[in-house]
Amino acid sequence: MIEQRIQELKAVIAGNDGRNAADVRFARAVDELVRAVYDDIGDVRCISSRALFDLFIIKVLYVGRGSRHAGVIEYLGAMLDRYLATRELFPVGADGKMHRLYFSEILDDERRAQFFRSRYEAYRAYADSALFLSGVFPSSLTRRRPGHRTLLRRRAAPLVDGSYYVSTGKAMYRLAAKQDVAEDTHQRDTLTRLAEHFELYVDALNEMSERYIMGVDTSVVADHLLDSLNCYKASHDKADIDAARRYAVMLNANAAHLPGDRTGGPG
Repeated sequence: MIEQRIQELKAVIAGNDGRNAADVRFARAVDELVRAVYDDIGDVRCISSRALFDLFIIKVLYVGRGSRHAGVIEYLGAMLDRYLATRELFPVGADGKMHRLYFSEILDDERRAQFFRSRYEAYRAYADSALFLSGVFPSSLTRRRPGHRTLLRRRAAPLVDGSYYVSTGKAMYRLAAKQDVAEDTHQRDTLTRLAEHFELYVDALNEMSERYIMGVDTSVVADHLLDSLNCYKASHDKADIDAARRYAVMLNANAAHLPGDRTGGPG
């Protein structure tokens, strides 16, 4: 049911490509679906990762930042789902090991050919990984670039931070957009927009990561906590107070202070 409603939202976005259709009714429908994801947290829900990513992208980018382009929403949802597999983020070389490739390596014909079949594939893969890392895992970028000390290099190589991936990611999306394959696959406009508004998408992914991937939407969880407590006060049902405790744990609150005992008796 949730996935079907998400597809309906995407159909609205596609039908209004080029303008933002996130009116009050649309925004309310998105918020209701986000709340539904947190419903009955003790139950196992069969919601695909792609559907969840689509919903969260719609929330933070389409509703939250007024995005107008259906192609970008579709592209980002697919990218996030694809990068659940680590091998997509770090390509495997001829040595059978995963590698994090840098901008200069992608521009080097010999080095690039060890990992990718075409320039388009290499440019797009690098840009996607730069957007994913800087958007979803920005803290992972404050590391030193690999390098050995030599007589001429007595200090470690400088930090490779978020700004490096923003500038090189934008450049790679531009290069990918110029390839004939981009036109053949109808991705040229989307890749161009990703290059032009890279920082906007990083900001949206930062919010999505903080609220839904690395953390939780505290306002939604708090509402569920209060709803469960109110239900418990009316029913003294153990299931209601157990649900309240689970929501309290998600908020790092002390569930021991909630009413009722752990065997389900009324407080």
